[in-house]
Amino acid sequence: MGSVPGAFLPVILLLSAKSWGPAMAGNTDNCDKPLVSALPPSSFSSSSELSSSHSPGFARLNRRDGAGGWTPLVSDKNQWLQIDLGERVEVTAVATQGGYGSSDWVTSYLLMFSDSGRNWKQYRREEGVSGFPGNSNADSVVHHRLRPPVEARHLRFLPSSWNPDGRIGMRVEAYGCPYRSQVIDFDGKSSLLYRFVKNTSSSAKDVISLKFKTMLSDGVLLHREGRGGDSVTLALVKGTLFLLVGSGDSSPLSPSGPGGALGSLLDDQQWHSVLFEHSRQLVNLTVDGHSQQFRVWGDLSQEDLDPEISFGGILAPGKSVTFQRKNFDGCLENINFNGEDIIDLAKRHGPQILVTGTISFSCSRPQPVPVTFLSAGSHLELPGTLGQDGATVSFQFRTWNSAGLLLSSRPHQGSGGLVLALRDGTLRLGLSSSPGQAQSDVTAGVGLNDGQWHSVSLTVKRNQLRVTLDHDGAASIHATLPVGTGAGDTYRFGGCLRPGSGPECEGSLGGFQGCLRLVSINAQEVDLISVQQGALGNFSHLQIDACGILDRCLPNYCEHGGRCSQTWTAFHCDCTSTGYAGATCHHPLYEQSCEAHRHKGSPSGLYHLDPDGSGPLEPFPAFCNITDVPWTILQHNGSTFTRVKGTDRENPHRATFQYAATAEQLSATIARAGHCQQELEFHCRRSRLQDTRDGTSLSWWVGRSNETHTYWGGSLPEAQKCPCGFAGTCIDSRYHCNCDADRDEWTNDTGVLSYKEHLPVMRIVVTDTAHPSSEAAYRLGPLLCQGDRLFWNSASFHTEASYLHFPTFHGELSADVSFFFKTMASSGVFLENLGITDFISLELRSPVEVTFSFDVGNGPCEVTVQAPTPLNDNRWHLVRAERNVKEASLQVDWLPRGTRAAPEDGHMLLQLNSQLFVGGTATRQRGFLGCIRSLQLNGETLDLEERAKVTPGVEPGCPGHCSTYGHLCHNGGRCREKPRGFSCDCELSAFTGPFCSHEISAYFGPGSSVTYNFHEYYPLSTNSSPHAASFQGDVTLTRELITFSFLTAQTPSLLLYVDSFYEEYLSVILARNGSLQIRYKLDLHQDPDVFNFNFKNMADGQLHRVKISREEGVVFVEVNQKSRRQVSLSSGTEFNAVKSLVLGKILEPGGHVDAETARAGARGFSGCLSAVQFERAAPLKAALRPGRPARASVRGPVAASDCGARGGDGAARERTHVRAEHSGVMDEGEPMADATRGDSAVIGGVIAVAVFVLLCVAAIAIRLYQQKNLYSTKEAKPPENPGHAPTGLRCELSLQSAVCGNQKEYFF
Repeated sequence: MGSVPGAFLPVILLLSAKSWGPAMAGNTDNCDKPLVSALPPSSFSSSSELSSSHSPGFARLNRRDGAGGWTPLVSDKNQWLQIDLGERVEVTAVATQGGYGSSDWVTSYLLMFSDSGRNWKQYRREEGVSGFPGNSNADSVVHHRLRPPVEARHLRFLPSSWNPDGRIGMRVEAYGCPYRSQVIDFDGKSSLLYRFVKNTSSSAKDVISLKFKTMLSDGVLLHREGRGGDSVTLALVKGTLFLLVGSGDSSPLSPSGPGGALGSLLDDQQWHSVLFEHSRQLVNLTVDGHSQQFRVWGDLSQEDLDPEISFGGILAPGKSVTFQRKNFDGCLENINFNGEDIIDLAKRHGPQILVTGTISFSCSRPQPVPVTFLSAGSHLELPGTLGQDGATVSFQFRTWNSAGLLLSSRPHQGSGGLVLALRDGTLRLGLSSSPGQAQSDVTAGVGLNDGQWHSVSLTVKRNQLRVTLDHDGAASIHATLPVGTGAGDTYRFGGCLRPGSGPECEGSLGGFQGCLRLVSINAQEVDLISVQQGALGNFSHLQIDACGILDRCLPNYCEHGGRCSQTWTAFHCDCTSTGYAGATCHHPLYEQSCEAHRHKGSPSGLYHLDPDGSGPLEPFPAFCNITDVPWTILQHNGSTFTRVKGTDRENPHRATFQYAATAEQLSATIARAGHCQQELEFHCRRSRLQDTRDGTSLSWWVGRSNETHTYWGGSLPEAQKCPCGFAGTCIDSRYHCNCDADRDEWTNDTGVLSYKEHLPVMRIVVTDTAHPSSEAAYRLGPLLCQGDRLFWNSASFHTEASYLHFPTFHGELSADVSFFFKTMASSGVFLENLGITDFISLELRSPVEVTFSFDVGNGPCEVTVQAPTPLNDNRWHLVRAERNVKEASLQVDWLPRGTRAAPEDGHMLLQLNSQLFVGGTATRQRGFLGCIRSLQLNGETLDLEERAKVTPGVEPGCPGHCSTYGHLCHNGGRCREKPRGFSCDCELSAFTGPFCSHEISAYFGPGSSVTYNFHEYYPLSTNSSPHAASFQGDVTLTRELITFSFLTAQTPSLLLYVDSFYEEYLSVILARNGSLQIRYKLDLHQDPDVFNFNFKNMADGQLHRVKISREEGVVFVEVNQKSRRQVSLSSGTEFNAVKSLVLGKILEPGGHVDAETARAGARGFSGCLSAVQFERAAPLKAALRPGRPARASVRGPVAASDCGARGGDGAARERTHVRAEHSGVMDEGEPMADATRGDSAVIGGVIAVAVFVLLCVAAIAIRLYQQKNLYSTKEAKPPENPGHAPTGLRCELSLQSAVCGNQKEYFF
């Protein structure tokens, strides 16, 4: 709700979430006396009666008088039975019977109540259910207790269904007790001031209770002033009760918004209860049983308020009132302040009471008769006549619908008519001069579907028409009536009179749904009771003498900040920007952890995480480093080095770190993780961590629970040591920390904090830098958390009688269940939880069918999803089920979601009381056989493994993940089972990464070469490829598969060369014109087969992908996954004794190589090679791997790169970061011939010397500058240029280093 114009300062803060719930039923002990049985016949009335022996006077419970009960003339939903209880009483229960000895009984009914017999209100039970189940025969008695009880004088029973083989028949009783009522009537100009004496020995809480009713939307209920102009006010604003807390030194502003408001539609002329409790700075406000708690800012406790309270207005004699508001116009009942009856004091003219204006001690004002248009087909038709001065029609309406026909007139014969309608919340007047003629429109107002009462006045005089909205002349519509248009002789509210009345009637616009009151025609108010009795006009599907509008957004069932909007029949949730979806914004859009992203195959990157799923925590951003066990990285605002000087215990340095997540989000993330750590660098010079004389801590850090810690990274919490003290490597063995040695030179106590219950670091305090030349510096790394111990939490069920049991599931309004399962059984119950009548169950009903069953009091409901293939395939399948107040849904894997809408007026609360059974049922039948993993209920993961350890027939854990997730391992990677998950083995692939999807690429400089030898034999544990050992000298290949990518601008170039011991070979080269050329020589005595593929000039600086597959004498070539060619060999079909594979320059070409291959091999390759695979050998992976195997050797500048992933623009950028490994792995005694040959070596040497000299000069300059400009800080403020502080500090910490001004590594 937006702010409402007024004069007040909002200074309250919502302290606790809305605790909407049913009002507490009062103490109904001794309040169950029969109220109807002793009443005279005159107290009974009805809509009609079948005969005098079926009159309402015979409707007493268990009586056989007359025909044995009341039966109306016609059995339809417009009938009612009404009882006048004589005075206002408290009604706690009702009971019904059918007609004695007949087939006439009511199977369901509505109950309405009223004080005066007018303006009826429908009773709604807990959860908002309006109807009551009735009888199943004529003589049994069905009782219903009213929770909460109702105070009323008149009751009305409205049958809604009855025995289809009989008529409506009823005998009734009501139970309750007398109700004490003291009322006072304020006329909108009066008020009452109550003065009291403060009692310091009394309770420290003020309690005010009262009831009120009014038909005006604004007015002050109570007001209390305090010292300095502070005040507390309860006031109605647009039908909502606001708690307004004002400050005397501020200018008047508007109410406090949604946090300070409670209730809705409180201007309905019905009684509403208020309980106001004020204890110090806490205020608890309850309206009609719905409560909110607020904290009052400042010193505005109840002790600070004056000992006087005004009711009905603001009355503060002798004080200046800082703002003005409308006085209350209506009735207050049973005003009680701390046990004192205020109205009784006023009646007795007590000296504590001061009254201004006119008040009365009764509440008997005439009440307007409202009428409810229940559906789009509802209408009210009234006669109208055109007087001498024209015609006028006026009325008030309220609705939630943005569109609907309000009023149309039946034109005179041959004349046009008018239509008044709502469209998009705007009042629109349509006029036409004759049937079928185009209509002219004029509009007024905006947002008229806000549930407030709006007045409309339509006046026709001569040929002029005026429509006034809300008595506002500025919002009037003025129009000239077309010739032949009149006001008509019939007015129809809520729908068109007949087809052809105009475009509005013939369009899709439905009739009005809402309430009308104060309907007047030609200045005469229409008697709607006469309409109800059939004496005036006619109507259809109306509820007369009641306004049935409901605020379906109160309480707000939209979760996670979803915005609620409504129509007459339903509410809707806008989940935009909440991070959630679904009918009530309950379903989380984001994964709970980086582990969940990994199992979806997501790459490393920034994601939103929601660690508690559908729970209350909001999503937050985090970086996921996807590895075999993913890392979650949470940054904070203090990642740069901070230097500290001039601090002591009285003036310490304190740094507070703000993370990208709240404390609750951090706790949830850490709880899910298997391991967390955070690096803390602490450098010191004459700055100690501990005073060794008395053990006092001089520097410390604070964890997330606000606890102080004096241990440092790498040490255990109990040790109170630094890493060096734990390892015994401190620079002075007398101390447990390097810094405690108090040296003049820089030292450090840096390490990794890994006790996750204390993480993350929230604050750092430094106090010992006040001595001369004393200084400290620190840097806190991001919080790193690895894995998700809940994602793979699973249990295996081995017998149908076995199950796991957990505490009762509490999902009264919203319940969601999600889990993975795998099985080979055809059916079984996943979980079940029972109540007295309610239940919830999920089961595999057949191999292709999952069913979600539940009952919340409306009868059993089922949602089923059919799978196209069997689900008992021993693979993991995901199940998500959700039930809320609007719908139930079920999703299996990524199949279409099954849904079922909840009844509009049904029970909403899921009330369970048994244990939750997982994997079975309470009867030990139809149990589940298989595995269940990651079972979550409303975002909380159940620990299946821990419970399974002590449960017979159930085992913790579940093997076999690769059958489901093996497809995530790409490019020849093999899925490997792990106890808690899986990993991708990329050993046989030319790719790496968690899913073998990252290309292994290298940038080749001029003259560089990589040689991979097949003929060496090594054990599998040291081989680059387990399959490589199969390439022996006697191995004959009849087929091979070769894939690689390249990027170059050089021609000719050798892309790949494979040689054999028998002088057979394969070469792939780029010819001078940039075309791809493949040469196979599989017979020593024949010339090679040469194939030219003139797809395009492939030396174009773009990345190209090549796939060569040979099947004996047939070669298939594919370029860039689209150009394909097939050729045949003539030189042979067998590749014998494969020896080696060369990338780049051929170092030992031999005399058997043809001239073109030799020419290209001598020049080699310059550019990018990526994802090179020959069968199961990955030569680039072997060459670039740290500690590469001896079978791979590197010559010249070859550097690991991501050029294969970046594509065409990678070459130019890659050259600036090339890492040249000149020697690679060399045989002992072998000269570096290529490394000392050519212009490139000379140029590289010159560049190396020049850069080295420049770096040394820069280092000296930075050192001199820092000696002159050392700075200190008392606050943890990041430097203006974050890069300077770390660089300068590192230079000081490494004085012996010649190069410290630039932290990048360069290799030449």
